Amino acid sequence: MNPCCQSALHHINVAIRSILEIMDGLDECDLPKRPTPGKFSVGELLEHLAMLPLADSIISEGVSQEEMAAFYSRTSYSTSERIRQAFQDNYESLVQKYGSLTEAQLQEEVSSYWGASYTRFGWLLEILAHLYHHRGQLHSMLVHDLGHDPRVSLFE
Repeated sequence: MNPCCQSALHHINVAIRSILEIMDGLDECDLPKRPTPGKFSVGELLEHLAMLPLADSIISEGVSQEEMAAFYSRTSYSTSERIRQAFQDNYESLVQKYGSLTEAQLQEEVSSYWGASYTRFGWLLEILAHLYHHRGQLHSMLVHDLGHDPRVSLFE
């Protein structure tokens, strides 16, 4: 595997492990809590995070908005157990995908349905950034809005 991909995937795994550790301190009754009206609940944010490696990987292949809407409409992780399994499955799918790409494929530019264009490696970095962004959002939501400090290290 390309060493840069290996490094990015490692950091994605760090984010996922810390999110799962945060989940260890939550109960199922915490999932519907919605600190800000009109924004994600804790469970919805966790579901979004679990879906993200797979969804963003699909987006990175240049699929249409309609194809993504169909993906989102048929994909749901409504319990902590399903969220945990999705993190594992979707991360493994990402590792398999990037482990099989050639150097030339990693450098190919792919455009999203909204017009953003990155190399396939650039898309992997977008997935990493997206995960870290929402993990920070989850941590802030729990600490500042719900008064629950998970006391989880977010970095190695």
